[in-house]
Amino acid sequence: MNSPISRRTVTASLLASAAVLATPGAAFAATSTSENQQADPHQHPAKPTIVLVHGAFADASSWSAVVERLLRRGYHVLAPALPLRGVASDAAYIRSVLDSVQGPIVLVGHSYGGSVISQAAAGFSRVKALVYIAAFVPDIGESALELTNKYPGSTLAQATSSQSYPLPGGGTGEELIIKKDLFREQFAAGVPIPTARVMAAGQRPITVAALQEKATAAAWKKIPSWYLVATEDRNIPPAAERWMAKRAGARIITVRAPHAVAVSDPGPVTDLILSAAR
Repeated sequence: MNSPISRRTVTASLLASAAVLATPGAAFAATSTSENQQADPHQHPAKPTIVLVHGAFADASSWSAVVERLLRRGYHVLAPALPLRGVASDAAYIRSVLDSVQGPIVLVGHSYGGSVISQAAAGFSRVKALVYIAAFVPDIGESALELTNKYPGSTLAQATSSQSYPLPGGGTGEELIIKKDLFREQFAAGVPIPTARVMAAGQRPITVAALQEKATAAAWKKIPSWYLVATEDRNIPPAAERWMAKRAGARIITVRAPHAVAVSDPGPVTDLILSAAR
């Protein structure tokens, strides 16, 4: 991207929310001033619960501005911290989150989170809609890496560095992180510099194995889906996003935004989620 993207300044509350959501297992839960909306999100909500799943190089705080908007509309919202260790294990974790919620669910995934929700929602009848935000929508047997390479345009490989981490059974694995000096340009172009610096400092690495792991389920084949294409995305080529969205039969909107579109343009992201929730 040769020039910054012009868009509204992300609300200051994102920075305040980041400190809370960065803690392991943190999640947003809805609160409301209305008597009939004060119930815990696990207790038969009148509206669907919206579960927001972040992707690689982000954490749950990346949804902050979207969560604020959804709460103001009276929705119950959960934004769990995703381990980013592997598609099957991450999907199993999100499935456990879904099991704790009563009533219908709208499941939203950003980036790698799209791979996770596609698997977690398979056979889960209470998930009524899938919303993909600049996300992977793999078919069975496809990986995130394969879909990234389907079209030219991703500069993620050049912007990341690898580091080792200990495996539970011994030995080490390899994970990726975006270089801090390239983070804003690669992931969040147009986001205010102070916000991008906070995001870079708190980014969550993803294992190489997770990006290479092939999907074993594709819930989008049976559950209605919505998709936001970010035209300035440097992680997933926009052409790949359009192709996946069309293949899934999703209702598509296009936004001139970077990969971190929930941070740069929370309004359109929220509107798309609300369309699915209705």
